[in-house]
Amino acid sequence: MFAARRLLLSCKQGANQAASFLRGRRIQSSNYSQSTRQGTTHGRTDLNPLPVGTAQTFSRSRARYAAPALALGFTGFLAFLHYNDERRAVPKGQPSSSNSSGCGCGSNTTVRGPIIGGPFTLMSTQNKIVTEKDLRDKWVLLYFGYSFSPDVGPEQLKMISRAVDKLESNHDKKILPVFVTLDPVRDTPSHLHAYLKEFDDRILGLTGSASAMRQMAQEYRVYFKKVQEDGDDYLVDTSHNMYLLNPKMEVVRCFGVEYNPDDLAQEVLKEVTSLSQ
Repeated sequence: MFAARRLLLSCKQGANQAASFLRGRRIQSSNYSQSTRQGTTHGRTDLNPLPVGTAQTFSRSRARYAAPALALGFTGFLAFLHYNDERRAVPKGQPSSSNSSGCGCGSNTTVRGPIIGGPFTLMSTQNKIVTEKDLRDKWVLLYFGYSFSPDVGPEQLKMISRAVDKLESNHDKKILPVFVTLDPVRDTPSHLHAYLKEFDDRILGLTGSASAMRQMAQEYRVYFKKVQEDGDDYLVDTSHNMYLLNPKMEVVRCFGVEYNPDDLAQEVLKEVTSLSQ
């Protein structure tokens, strides 16, 4: 942190010195031009005119001082960004200290305050309208993905299913797993129903119009984008967000893809137990 600050200060000083030097050169060059014009007006020329190569010398001098200043400034800017990234990073197992940003999935993060989430209206795999009100009074494990995911999606669904099994069988805690598709064009209700049935009948699948899915993704800070498109065949690059919502539909935890069923079940149990105490 201190090294980054010293680097920024040195960059500012170098930039200021270069700017002062350039201003002085411009003033000197302007005075010389004015004196030359005045001498010509009176029919005289200066006794000691500057040689033709002086302008080129000035240009080389400016370039010689400006280039290092720009390089130092760019280096300082990169150091400043790296310092900010280190401040925002939340290691696994530590709660987030900031309430102004979204949940940092990829870490074991505790969410405080109404940062993530909002109202939604989607369609279930049974062709029924589902809103956030239908999920109230339940603990919900909410996952965003798509059925054509070749690797991460299936692994996440298997992990969710096993974690829910452990919570019910070992601790008598019921958790509702919910799968929200980010590919509503291909993930129709019937297709999504058949897909989720291969993993767990308890998983509630939700789909909807493209605009409804984009709105929910924005509310829950979910990144997704089509990639490697080849006609109707494409992949979806996504952050694979997974949230734990309490019975008030408030996001209390965010989980990344690095968890296994045992870890996920244990972390969910902590939240459920803490609320009941």
